[in-house]
Amino acid sequence: MNAKNDLRDLAIMGAPQAFPETLHVGRPNLGDRAALLERVNDILDRRWFTNNGRYVQEFEQRVADSLGAKHCIATCNGTVALEIVIRALDLKGEVVMPAFTFIATAHALQWQEITPVFADIDPTTHLIDPASIERLITPRTTAILGVHLWGRPCNVEPLERIARRHGLKLLFDAAHAFGCSHQGRMIGSFGEAEVFSFHATKFVNSLEGGAVVTSNDKLARKIRLMKNFGFEGYDSVGYIGTNGKMNEVSAAMGITSLESLDEFILINHANYGVYVDGLANIPGIKLLQLEGNERRNFQYVVVEVDADECPISRDDLMDLLWTENVQARRYFYPGCHRMEPYRSYRRNGNFFLPHTERVAECVLILPTGETVNASAITTICQIIRLGVAHAEEVSRCLRVCSLPMHPKRPEYGIATYEHFGPGLRQQAF
Repeated sequence: MNAKNDLRDLAIMGAPQAFPETLHVGRPNLGDRAALLERVNDILDRRWFTNNGRYVQEFEQRVADSLGAKHCIATCNGTVALEIVIRALDLKGEVVMPAFTFIATAHALQWQEITPVFADIDPTTHLIDPASIERLITPRTTAILGVHLWGRPCNVEPLERIARRHGLKLLFDAAHAFGCSHQGRMIGSFGEAEVFSFHATKFVNSLEGGAVVTSNDKLARKIRLMKNFGFEGYDSVGYIGTNGKMNEVSAAMGITSLESLDEFILINHANYGVYVDGLANIPGIKLLQLEGNERRNFQYVVVEVDADECPISRDDLMDLLWTENVQARRYFYPGCHRMEPYRSYRRNGNFFLPHTERVAECVLILPTGETVNASAITTICQIIRLGVAHAEEVSRCLRVCSLPMHPKRPEYGIATYEHFGPGLRQQAF
C-alpha cells in the first residue's frame, strides 16, 4: 500500500497505485473456512447435494429464528425468490416500487408481465417516499413493493396504511437489510413477505442464494411448492412451479456465514467509524448516517458527492479512485426508470422523479468488509481528500488522458496509462 499525502503521490501523476490488489465493493466475507470445509466434506460423504437436504433445512431454521419469523424458504438466488413470491401472491397489472434500486427488483415484475410503476424516494434516506405512492395507484395496482436500502428500513407504517386503504398487497425487497431492525423488530417480519439475497457480495452470503421470509402459513406452503416444480410428494405435482431450490453447499456456506454474522457487523461498524473520521470536513462529501438505536449491518459505505459544494464531480472522483485500484461504485445509476425496457415505456410521461435523479447522480459506494482494514480506508480517504483539494488539476488529467475501458464510464475508450509515467501499470478497467 502506497501513502497518498500529496498531489504528486497520485497514480495519475506517475506515482505507484495505492493498492497492488484491487479493492472491490462487496468482496465476499468468508467466515470460518475450516467449519465450511468440514460441512462440505460431510455433504460429499452423504452424497446429498440438493433437494432439501439437512443443511438447507438448518439454514432455513436459523434464518427464521434469527428474524423472529415462522417460515424461511431458501432459494437459489434472491431474484428467483422475488419472482416466486410475486407469483405466489397472485400479483397482476401494476406494482408501485422505487426506481432507486437494483434492476432485478423491477425485472422480477416485468418478467411476469407486471408493470413496475416507479415512485420517487426520500432524498435524505434514499428510501421510497410514501407521499409519492398515492398518486401512482390506479385500478390496475395490486401491490406496493418497498426496498430497504443500505440496511435502513423503509418507513413501514405509512406503507402499511396505504396498502390497507387501497386493498393492496405489501412486500419488501430486503436484500440489503439482513440483520437489521425497524422499531425494534427484525426486518423479515413485515408485509406479506420479505425477500433476502445471500449473494456473494452480501455481508452474509451463501455463495449464491436467497430466501423468502414470511409468517403466513398458506403463503409459505405455496412458495415451497413453487420453488420445487410444484411437487407435493414423491410423484405428485399440485401446482405450477420452477426450480428455485438452494443446494447443500450454498446452504453450508450460509450457515457458516451466519455463525460469523456478529463479527462481520463489528468489522463493518469499525470500518464505518474510520470512514466517518477520514471523510470529515471535506467540502461536498457527505457520508450517509447509519448510526441510531436500531440494528444495522453497515455493509454499505454510502457517500453523497454534492455537485453544488464539491469542486470535483462524483464521476471524476470515482475515476480517480479506480486509477488507484479502488473500484468504488455508483449505485443505482441511472435508476431503473432510465434503463431498458422501462425508459422506452414512458408510462408516466417522463418519469418525474427529481429526488431519484439527484441521488443517482451523487451516490458513491466505497469498499468495506473483512478484506478492508483501517489503513486501507485511511488511504482511500486521503485519495478523496486530494481529489477534492486539487479538483481542477485532477479533472484535467482525467480528461486529457484517455482512460482504459471502464464498465461504469462507457464514454472512455481502450487505452493505457503509459502517458502517466511508470507508476501506473498498463491495465484494463
